[in-house]
Amino acid sequence: MRYIQKGTPLFRKTSFAFFAAGFNTFAILYCVQPLLPKFTKEFNINPTTASLSLSITTIVLAISMLIIGSLSEVWGRKSIMVISMLATSVFCILTAFSPNFHFLLALRTIEGILLAGLPSIAMAYLGEEIEPKSLGTAMGLYICGNSIGAVFGRVFSGVLSDYFGWHIAIGGIGIISLAATLIFWNSLPPSQNFKARQLEIGKLGKSLIDHLKDPALVCLFVMGFLLLGTNVALFNYIAYVLLGKPYSLSQTYVSWIFLIMIIGMFSSVGTGKLIERHGKQKILFINLLMALIGVCLTINSSLFIKILGLGLFTYGFFGGHSIASSWVGQRATQNKAQASSLYLFLYYTGSSVGGTLGGVFWSIFGWGGVISMNVGFLIIGFILWALVSKIAQHSKKFTKVA
Repeated sequence: MRYIQKGTPLFRKTSFAFFAAGFNTFAILYCVQPLLPKFTKEFNINPTTASLSLSITTIVLAISMLIIGSLSEVWGRKSIMVISMLATSVFCILTAFSPNFHFLLALRTIEGILLAGLPSIAMAYLGEEIEPKSLGTAMGLYICGNSIGAVFGRVFSGVLSDYFGWHIAIGGIGIISLAATLIFWNSLPPSQNFKARQLEIGKLGKSLIDHLKDPALVCLFVMGFLLLGTNVALFNYIAYVLLGKPYSLSQTYVSWIFLIMIIGMFSSVGTGKLIERHGKQKILFINLLMALIGVCLTINSSLFIKILGLGLFTYGFFGGHSIASSWVGQRATQNKAQASSLYLFLYYTGSSVGGTLGGVFWSIFGWGGVISMNVGFLIIGFILWALVSKIAQHSKKFTKVA
């Protein structure tokens, strides 16, 4: 096999291509989050309904990833990723011309299906084409693109909407994503090590069921669901709090708060180093605790304490997610890609459920209701942590005895 080696021009082009791809995907996915109050006002809908503009995209993305990832084993890698990015960028631009909220939701649903073509295949391509010892660097740049795209999409669309309206904001994201697609198309080399396989639905279904028979994996899958559900609910409705009294901040100022997501990049790196010293179980507990304390701090009326709470939660969230997702890869003894797909499926489903359910709590109980829901999610997270830790300890003892 001919692998792409670190330090070569081909490696730099490939890494840059996936940075652009990650940026494209997450900018489009999350660009509507700061616009929810705009949708509420313009379309005369409640916050729960407005949240569907993000929730419906993530749930369709979650389902589509399971399907498209399997189809890429038959149809190839690069072609599907390019078509996915190109079509999503075009539909993002079309979303800017939505005459009503139902039309906007229909386009966001299509975007969810199309977006799945990249994250479901990207890791498979990198695993096949990049030499093993250089894979960490390439994967890191891809994930960095994800993070920067998610932050940029939120901040750019929020600030632009304050001056020119949400139509221009979403259209601008679409045009930038179109440019990122062209970079990806031009920079990414065709697959050299890909071998097409036959699509065997029976085997696919059996291996998925096998993963669900492992209680530790199920605990980790549900933990991903709860973590992203809490994150999306928190950031969906904090905008409504800060735009209203007594804060009365402008859309621009509220949008800049999403820069706090950059903390996640430091959290993931810091968590990795701490795990080497203290182990996954202890560090996961600490991250969950930080997330819980952060959520509780946002109930305080002080703007400074609220933002501090968001920062603490964000650090804990990204750290917890990085541990849970990597633990899935270590726990699954075979068909690791499918185990990761199941984790991502529930992770993005959590975004949809948490984001919309948070709207129900917001409508009935206000910000205190959103906090209560999030605290409940994280308490269940602690119960799952205790269960998976107990199973892991039992597995260690069993291995020593064997």
